[in-house]
Amino acid sequence: MAISPLKAMNGERAVVLFFVFCVLSSLPLSLLPQALSLSLLSFFSLFVEIRADNSFSLFKSRPGASSGVMLGAVSLPTVMLSKLIQLSRALSLQQIEIGELEHMTMQFWATSACCCGVLLFLSIVMWCAANNKNPHFSCSVWDAKFSLSCVILYSVVCCISLATISHTGFNTALKLLWLLCHGFAAVKLIQHLLNTFPCCASIGEALLVTSGLVLYFGDMLACTISKVCKLLISPEFVSIRYGIKRSEIGIIIQGVLLGLLIFSAVFKFVICLWEYFWGAENSESRQNKEIRSSLIFFTSLGFIMIAVAPSWMMIVLDFDVHPVVWIFQFVFSEPFKRLSLCIYWLGLIYASVLRFYNISKDSKIERILLRKYYHLLAVSMFLPALIYQPKFLDLAFGAALAFFLVLEITRVWRIWPLGQLVHQFMSAFTDHRDSDLLIVRYAMLPLLETKMPILVARNFK
Repeated sequence: MAISPLKAMNGERAVVLFFVFCVLSSLPLSLLPQALSLSLLSFFSLFVEIRADNSFSLFKSRPGASSGVMLGAVSLPTVMLSKLIQLSRALSLQQIEIGELEHMTMQFWATSACCCGVLLFLSIVMWCAANNKNPHFSCSVWDAKFSLSCVILYSVVCCISLATISHTGFNTALKLLWLLCHGFAAVKLIQHLLNTFPCCASIGEALLVTSGLVLYFGDMLACTISKVCKLLISPEFVSIRYGIKRSEIGIIIQGVLLGLLIFSAVFKFVICLWEYFWGAENSESRQNKEIRSSLIFFTSLGFIMIAVAPSWMMIVLDFDVHPVVWIFQFVFSEPFKRLSLCIYWLGLIYASVLRFYNISKDSKIERILLRKYYHLLAVSMFLPALIYQPKFLDLAFGAALAFFLVLEITRVWRIWPLGQLVHQFMSAFTDHRDSDLLIVRYAMLPLLETKMPILVARNFK
């Protein structure tokens, strides 16, 4: 069934297209392949979103919310392209090296490959569903042709762009294989997220999280492979170079997130192993089981955060001291400013959360309006640090993200004695758009909304 352009273009889609147009209008000619790929991605995602609005039953997305496919598909590639514009201007002024621009180019293509792979997966699912209902339906054939054309054009533009920054054909083939792995990993991850946490997120939100995670951990994997190759093979026989010079704070944040990912898998494996060997014969009380699980939880978390994650950090970057010790040295290098900020943050959080929690229990104010106060809280917290302590703010962002992830893991698994208390507290700020299974929007979105502009604008005037 044909849809008129006026009916298809709602407010959200118009804003996204306008945002993309503003970025594309400021591009230099050297970034023309990236501009073409982002344009293709925008039209492809718009097409998939229009089709997905009529196919909610195919995906376990959050009920009552728009699919948000277009917003989720173009957000990160547009951010990466904005950084590329900044870096190309800096390169013309000889403020950076060419390697930094090439690294960001690979990051852009990796991000867009994740989004393109997921869009292709969604279109295949919808095409198969439409074809099963009516094999002779001409619209489904046109959908398949349009999707395939977008993917082919995107692949051609990507190959041309990578060939310009590669020294040999073999190097280009390796980069294309790397991007293909990103797309495949993104497809598998979004399937896992939608199946494991049904009705917890829209398709666009799941796509945004998926592309971000795949890009972040893909960058960590490439950095690790490059460093290990340099350690194991003599420099005369290897010329592997990946990325740019890493900062200690960036490596620490990546290491903490890697540790949390490993911790989740290890904790689940240990609990399953325990139940398999001793659960059937053990008739201990429920409280004793909760205490045992809690001990395993905190012991595993402490071991991975203190031993495993820092080991990876010290492999990929030459720390003079243990990363935990480095954090303390960094904080106390300017104790008055940084400790004052910590005290200011803790006081503001305590007063605000206590006030908002009491309002949420006794007031009939809509939860969505109540949670908007947290955006004001985030701005009032981060603005002083952005002006006076930007590096410390980066570390604080990472610490806040790790804290909220641990808090959500504790709540989901009901870890004694905090799990149930955290769940009751979080439930006071949820509404019909949230799920009891996973509650992340109260914390993650304000962090991302404040961190993203800082990330784009950092170090460039």
